[in-house]
Amino acid sequence: MLTYIRNRLLMSIPVILGVSIFVFLMLYLVPGDPVMVMMGDTPVSKEQLETIREQMGLNDPLAVQYGRFVWDALHGDFGRSLRSNRPVIEDIMERLPDTVELSIAAMVLAVVLGMLMGTLAATYQNTWIDTFSTIIALIGVSMPIFWLGLILIFVFALRLGWFPATGQGGLSRLILPAVALAWFSAATIARLVRSSMLEVMRMDYVVTARAKGLKEWVLIYRHALRNALIPVVTIIGLQFGNLLAGTVITETVFARQGLGRLIVEAILQKDFPVVQGAVLFTATMYVLANLAVDISYGIIDPRVRYE
Repeated sequence: MLTYIRNRLLMSIPVILGVSIFVFLMLYLVPGDPVMVMMGDTPVSKEQLETIREQMGLNDPLAVQYGRFVWDALHGDFGRSLRSNRPVIEDIMERLPDTVELSIAAMVLAVVLGMLMGTLAATYQNTWIDTFSTIIALIGVSMPIFWLGLILIFVFALRLGWFPATGQGGLSRLILPAVALAWFSAATIARLVRSSMLEVMRMDYVVTARAKGLKEWVLIYRHALRNALIPVVTIIGLQFGNLLAGTVITETVFARQGLGRLIVEAILQKDFPVVQGAVLFTATMYVLANLAVDISYGIIDPRVRYE
């Protein structure tokens, strides 16, 4: 198993390097002089521009700049914010707990609702339960996060007054953004659980067990569901990346001060070091999450071997 983990980590390195190249080139893909773009409307002299270029190392060859960027990133140094002059890693760590809280809440909600709806839809195929679950899943897949967030705020915050509309701190302020963020993932998981369960329930060992009189709930939840989990776990790992990306929109709609909101603010302020550091940090989290999903296969299904 240790060999498998090592190999998967080695396979992740090219992915992270590819992301780092894109993040590094972000500064040069923007039309115009990078320093002028970062300064925006702030009046600066030619001498000041040259000083900024020298301080940021922009006068060095591109390969040297990239090598320095990777070396510093490996040591947790993403540079300093152009606006606050604080180390970027401090800004990231300050906002990270709120994003992790929202992502975990949304992930738990998506898995619970998705597994429940998918299992019920497969168990009661072609009934009103199956139809209802399918409609909920289609709505979740079709509705953008920002639009769902605005509807939740209008109905449950402004009209009914059950939850606060924006902000963070406490469970009451976490429920609406978690629901908005989780709905798409829950719908995707529900559709996959339903199709996987239907496929497993047609297999010979399930038919034989049912013919021998095994209780239906034991057959479904102890045998069929477990064998249907491998593709489900895969999509859960992929949905984690969608949740991280979705926090950018969700935190903006609900005015939460998380990592996604930090990226949006940095883009609007043309604070490229913060954008580069936050995007690279988020991509690394996504790669590590996929690694954890791969390792979990053998725990869920003993037939999977780490080779």
